[in-house]
Amino acid sequence: MLRSNREKQQSYEFVSIEDLVPQDHLLRKVDKYIDFSFIDDKVRPLYCADNGRPAIDPTVLFKMIFLGYFYGIRSERQLEREIQTNLAYRWFLGLGLTDKVPDHTTISWNRRTRFKDITIFQDIFDEIVLQAISHRMVGGRVLVTDSTHVKANANRHQYTKEQVLQNTKDYMGELNEAVKDDRKNHGKKPLKSREEVNEEKEIKVSKTDPDSGYMIRDGKPEGFFYLDHRTVDMKYNLITDVHVTPGNVHDSVPYLSRLDRQRERFGFQVEAVALDSGYLTTPICRGLQNRKIFAVIAHRRFHPRQGLFPKWKFEYDAKRSVYRCPAQQELHYRTTDRKGYRQYASDPAQCQHCPLLSQCTQSRNHRKVVTRHVWEDSKEWVRSNRLSPSGKKLYRKRKETIERSFADAKELHGFRYCRLRGLPNVREQSLMTAAVQNMKKMAIHLDRQEKQG
Repeated sequence: MLRSNREKQQSYEFVSIEDLVPQDHLLRKVDKYIDFSFIDDKVRPLYCADNGRPAIDPTVLFKMIFLGYFYGIRSERQLEREIQTNLAYRWFLGLGLTDKVPDHTTISWNRRTRFKDITIFQDIFDEIVLQAISHRMVGGRVLVTDSTHVKANANRHQYTKEQVLQNTKDYMGELNEAVKDDRKNHGKKPLKSREEVNEEKEIKVSKTDPDSGYMIRDGKPEGFFYLDHRTVDMKYNLITDVHVTPGNVHDSVPYLSRLDRQRERFGFQVEAVALDSGYLTTPICRGLQNRKIFAVIAHRRFHPRQGLFPKWKFEYDAKRSVYRCPAQQELHYRTTDRKGYRQYASDPAQCQHCPLLSQCTQSRNHRKVVTRHVWEDSKEWVRSNRLSPSGKKLYRKRKETIERSFADAKELHGFRYCRLRGLPNVREQSLMTAAVQNMKKMAIHLDRQEKQG
């Protein structure tokens, strides 16, 4: 006998929303172990105390934002609909079954007005990291950093070409002093002083999202992207820093400043770092050595001109400051240029009769020139770290930490594409995605720890 359930949809029942949410639900764990009380203190100065309409509870507003990132809901309109029908979402926000869900336009309005040009999203991310430190889930001793590309909300074919100035590197002052000292030690006159002039460069600028950068990298998609530079702590793979740049900014540019920020903001005593080959630059190697941080950076393959000896075939004698070629002839120091490279040149009289000349150089005057940076010792120090047993073990952890963090963000939290346009909005997406990843990991770990303890 067939029976219809249509009448049951019109019936009234006395239920408690508390009983309808499973006890092992993720949001129960997040609500139990993450303290959101700091949100009121952070945003209270942004609200008028005695004028205007009553505002939505800021904690509820940010919890709505967190829900969108927890479950990869890209649209705020869709987020409002999901909250209307999802009992766990309502329970997490403190809403009853008949309470009205805050309108989705409230989130966008606050983003455009109240939260514009302030650091509220960075402050929230930092607060979550501080809570993780209080639970002893962040050690701050071993950090792993890398970047991933996030597709901008922009058409790759809609762009203009503009001439922009390339920024002078922040280490130029230190490099100029190093060049001056190096030339003095070799008996060379100091270079004539000149003002640093920024070089112009032609770039593609998107018409729809000018803040994004046109990225061209080997093995990567081409188009307008942002880069999410992320650092994770080795202890429990929690994210300790997030920084967003246009897609055409090199990985190494913001690294040292972001490392110093973590040391100052969280009091990290960093002992070791593991980095990808994109960070293998002389200034970074120098900076890490000066900070007395054990650095492991992946090797970057350089392909010399076909048929010629690679640079490693030339042996450097540090005591005498000379290079020896494969034929055991010496290349002596000539000068140090403004970019910090020493030039070591061979004697053409010896080279023109050398049987290995065709494999050494194609210069018309038969002179071989080998360059060496004034900070090359730092790069060699990093290279020796990478080849050590502890260095190899540390680098193998990269794919278990930073790569997994990026994979979770893209697969589970909708971080493959930018939801909105503009650097501030992408920075918000990046910080909130990292924050909910940390919340989830903290809540699950602390819940498991409590059950075992």
